[in-house]
Amino acid sequence: MEDVSDDPDDMRERLIGGDQQALAELLALHRQRLWRVAHFRTDAQLSSRIDPDDILQDAFLDASRRLHHYSAASPYSPFVWLRMIVAQTLSDAHRRHLGTQQRDARREARTPAGGSPDDTVVSIAHFLIGHFTSPSMAAVKTEQSEKIREIVARMGATDREVLALRHFEELTNSEVAEVLGITQKTASIRYVRAIIRLKDEFSELPEFANFFNRV
Repeated sequence: MEDVSDDPDDMRERLIGGDQQALAELLALHRQRLWRVAHFRTDAQLSSRIDPDDILQDAFLDASRRLHHYSAASPYSPFVWLRMIVAQTLSDAHRRHLGTQQRDARREARTPAGGSPDDTVVSIAHFLIGHFTSPSMAAVKTEQSEKIREIVARMGATDREVLALRHFEELTNSEVAEVLGITQKTASIRYVRAIIRLKDEFSELPEFANFFNRV
């Protein structure tokens, strides 16, 4: 099998030229990272019905149809462009499965990260609860989930998205800046600030506070 190039400049030029093979290579190169995006952002109600691999497949087909729109004027790097399509594909899947009647006003405000402010709060809380509590502790999980949601919801919207992108999707600082349309310095400052705040907020829940020690 031919080696997949990880040169972002070469990949960008090939995508601008409409190279479908380059798009396939881009997905192969970043599949694990994009899977993590889809897995993290999937609504808990749909986790048994929406498979991240299916989301990636649908996103690839959509990207293939939209490749002619990727031009030299695009402000996005190849990975960030494809990640945004994955996020939009997942958002569309949520609408199909949950139905527009189940969305409240909070879900009408979309973020550059591909979800709504409320979606990100739920995603972070669901991730933490799922990784740090036993399934047998249903009552504790419910109580802690509400507390975590309250803590995360009190964060500023940009700080919350920076946290989600850096700590849970594991994007680089430059990629976070690109997704949110802020400078790398701002992204770095907001990330450190968010981590410090959460460590303090979670002081009474050490198992969650310790999760943020790897900053």
